[in-house]
Amino acid sequence: MPLPLLQNHPLLQKTIIAGLILAILFTAYFSAPLALLLGLVMGILVGNPWQAYTSKGAKYALQIAVVGLGFGINMYQVAETGLTGLIYTAVSLGFTLLAGYLLARMLGVGPKLSHLVNVGTAICGGSAIAAVAPTIKAEPQDISVSLAIVFILNAVALFVFPALGSWFDLTDEQFGTWAAIAIHDTSSVVGAASRYSQKALEIATTLKLTRALWIVPMVLLSAYLFRSKETKLSIPLFIPLFVLASVIFTFIPSAQTIAPILVTIAKRILVLSLFLIGININLATLKTISARPFWQGLLLWLLVGTLSLLGVIYLV
Repeated sequence: MPLPLLQNHPLLQKTIIAGLILAILFTAYFSAPLALLLGLVMGILVGNPWQAYTSKGAKYALQIAVVGLGFGINMYQVAETGLTGLIYTAVSLGFTLLAGYLLARMLGVGPKLSHLVNVGTAICGGSAIAAVAPTIKAEPQDISVSLAIVFILNAVALFVFPALGSWFDLTDEQFGTWAAIAIHDTSSVVGAASRYSQKALEIATTLKLTRALWIVPMVLLSAYLFRSKETKLSIPLFIPLFVLASVIFTFIPSAQTIAPILVTIAKRILVLSLFLIGININLATLKTISARPFWQGLLLWLLVGTLSLLGVIYLV
């Protein structure tokens, strides 16, 4: 239940929420996990008098953020990975989705939530979840749970992967390949690889960009898998716009000057969308969430991380 003091003062509720929205947009102090947590706390303790507006806002903010992130994808860098990079990422993607599906069936996790966890693990964490969620019409609690799982595991990977790389005496190429395949978000891939070596960072970043481009076919596949009998398969507008943004960034030199600004704005909008997703969840909704999705995400991540580590040791 919302706090009684604020429950009877909708104007105060709106003022607090509006202030937080502005703070999230215009300051760098709110990270994605913090924004999601803050939204959850606000939704449960303070309440949300703008439920209808924040639901729509979260949806469109996610899509805008995905388009903006396209200005950080350089297709020349992706092409540098060549056939080998495509094979690595394709095999990893297919295995992760299949293993995640089987784990979800064993644990009894709902189809949309399990799909978001699988996609986030297979491609690029929060960005992939943000792109796929509107396509399958995922519920706010499914989005928030899948994002929370990804954020927790990303934080662990940031510290654990460099230590394990040193323990197994991985070369720069091996560690860069492993980090790009087994860590969810690009930011955590960059963070872990940069702690290992500059060469590992270059390899991990390039291969991670190749992995990120699988967002486009994954959205199309998700739209097909979760289509209803009443609706026809359609391509969400933000996906071709995402591709267009990466094309502009790659082939128009003047766009590369403003691209970092657009990516920064997109990241702030993504953080805002997570706050809006969190604030749409109330205590009654939270009680329906079990620990099974977390176990799915954890087991899937450990499986992918272990097998990809063995792969880079013996194949790279």
